[in-house]
Amino acid sequence: MKAKIYIKYKDGILDPQGEVTGKALKSIGVKNINSIGIGKFIEMDFNKKITKKNAIEITEESCKKLLANPNTETFTYEIED
Repeated sequence: MKAKIYIKYKDGILDPQGEVTGKALKSIGVKNINSIGIGKFIEMDFNKKITKKNAIEITEESCKKLLANPNTETFTYEIED
């Protein structure tokens, strides 16, 4: 079982890496992009004996306690068998 975790800045939070990347793309001729957000993608593998309910609990706890900053970031995830 595996968790795929997506972390991004909350709306209204400055994303300097996204800004720089957007400007760089524009400078090399890539057009029609309004904005770019750069986030984090994390894969978490669980041992084979874990239940889906436990995987959800561990993923939530990990994101809330360490992986995502609750003041500036949001997270979503999916659990795969």
